[in-house]
Amino acid sequence: MSTKIVTNNQLDLKGIKGKNLVLKKSTTLKKIKKHWQLHLLVLIPLIFLITFKYVPMAGIVIAFKDYSVVKGIFGSDWAGMKYFQSFFESPNFALLIKNTLGLSVYGLVVGFICPIVLALALNEVQNARFKKFVQTITYAPYFISTVIMVSIIILFLSPSAGIINNILGVFGIDPINFLGKPSYFSSIYVWSDVWQNTGYATIIYLAALAGVDTQLYEAAKVDGANRFQKIMNVDLPGIMPIIIILLILNIGNIMSLGFEKIYLLQNPLNTNSSEIISTYVYKVGLLGANFSFAAAVGLFNSIINFVLIISANTISKRFSSSSLW
Repeated sequence: MSTKIVTNNQLDLKGIKGKNLVLKKSTTLKKIKKHWQLHLLVLIPLIFLITFKYVPMAGIVIAFKDYSVVKGIFGSDWAGMKYFQSFFESPNFALLIKNTLGLSVYGLVVGFICPIVLALALNEVQNARFKKFVQTITYAPYFISTVIMVSIIILFLSPSAGIINNILGVFGIDPINFLGKPSYFSSIYVWSDVWQNTGYATIIYLAALAGVDTQLYEAAKVDGANRFQKIMNVDLPGIMPIIIILLILNIGNIMSLGFEKIYLLQNPLNTNSSEIISTYVYKVGLLGANFSFAAAVGLFNSIINFVLIISANTISKRFSSSSLW
């Protein structure tokens, strides 16, 4: 038999730790009581987040079952990796990955750079009225709904009555069915997205530029730096943390393209370049009532995005001081 000998010092340490915990709890309760209005404001979105984002995660189990509406989620038979294998072995798998990644990377490169360039350009404008005018013009398209945006694109690119083809006709060029050519689809999607969202994204960078220390501009002026040198050595380093964080977030959503716009722009002529994972899941999984298949593909998408955002954050932490966590 062995006996433990507890010294007075150990008892004192335990007592001190216990008192510290009690003090921390009482301090936390006092803070909550003092700022209960702020905690109430946080509580509402927290309940919303838990109810609509975390609770539905239990439905992930559908991806591993032969889901039956009659039997329910937990009553359905296990299928294991059947639906994942079905997706990986699908003849459309390579095309879907290619189109999804192609559109995502194209949109990320163009759509990420344009707001930064516009923000840096607007920051150099001295005329306040002109600056506000440009901001309003570029920001306005953000409020156009997806359905209206697609209608505008279709009208503009119409082979018979579209403005673009009418302009081409003036120069003797035959009408082009832009939405009927698979090679044009990615550019139409990405650049219309840039037109719609650049103004909104610019606001974030302009706010970051407003926080750059004015003494840095004065020091650059004393050193004889021109506008371009000030942008490269003062503006860009000043907003670099914001750029890195937004880039990480965008990389984390690289497999999650907007379904609505692509589906509305899609037609039988451009399917080879417009069919992405989300539209395929809608057609095969949801319209065909194959919910287990849809859940499996959705989970695959989420895992890829999760790995990408973790990787991007890790690389950012290694090579810079900015990261999400």
